[in-house]
Amino acid sequence: MASTSAAVPFWRSAGITYVAYSNVCANLLRNCLKEPHKSEVLTRGKVHFSRSKWTNGKPQKPTLRSDTPED
Repeated sequence: MASTSAAVPFWRSAGITYVAYSNVCANLLRNCLKEPHKSEVLTRGKVHFSRSKWTNGKPQKPTLRSDTPED
């Protein structure tokens, strides 16, 4: 017999999104690899994107963003 309350995924009960949970798992896996595979996949883990503000229905100048810490 099924229970009346559904099980809550632990990532949701921890207060993070599934995408954040997935990123944590991917980073752990990348760091567990041995060379030369580790250095190869660490470069694929970097994400770059551009972001544009919209005013009056028109995009403004885009800015390049990255998930890496800025110095």
